[in-house]
Amino acid sequence: MPSGTRSRSYDAWPEGVQPAVPIAGYTNTWTHTPSQPAFRRPVTRTEITGPDGLWRKLCCGDSNLAMTQTGKWAQGALMQVSGRILDEDGRPVPHAIVELWQANAAGRYTHALDQREAPLDPNFLGHGRVRSGEDGSYSFLTIKPGAYPVPVKDTWWRPPHIHFSILGPSSLSRLVTQMYFPGDPLNDWDRILNSVPDEAARGRLVARHLHPAEVGTDHLGFHHDIVLRGRNATPEA
Repeated sequence: MPSGTRSRSYDAWPEGVQPAVPIAGYTNTWTHTPSQPAFRRPVTRTEITGPDGLWRKLCCGDSNLAMTQTGKWAQGALMQVSGRILDEDGRPVPHAIVELWQANAAGRYTHALDQREAPLDPNFLGHGRVRSGEDGSYSFLTIKPGAYPVPVKDTWWRPPHIHFSILGPSSLSRLVTQMYFPGDPLNDWDRILNSVPDEAARGRLVARHLHPAEVGTDHLGFHHDIVLRGRNATPEA
């Protein structure tokens, strides 16, 4: 590598990319946020290169969340979410593990901890896992999730969103984040999204709505690239 072009792959996060936590009015960020500041530790070969070949150990292929094994469709607006997993230099990351989970169209998760009165959909489990292609591409067929209120004294609503967990080629490239939908008015009030100070970084959490000419009329289409680390990284959320 020529002098003066040293890779910044493992430098500290740029200012404003990481969310400012804990977040007022969101209890989990108080119980899950370390009380002591992080400290820098020398990076070794273990953190840079492993674990390797996770796609051989984790079952992938759950890309269709919209239809159960019984052949019944989930309720809600059908949509396809696709994009690429990229590294800090904009190169595709092949064989990354891409996990997705979300609420149903009524804004309720299929999880024992979600006890809201909103209806459950027996034909929607709300989670899937795929392996990125050689070009870093991934794709899920699912339904658009609904909004839901946060059960705190000063109530606010979470906008429709999707959770992602990415397991890249090393332990330094693990990312847990969320994807938001463009133009949703609840985005302006979401305390999770707005905990990211940098405006450009917040924009990297919002998907791009695809024109019907690109995806057809069978479902909505959203494109969302996810960048692991670097100055253009997708923020954690």
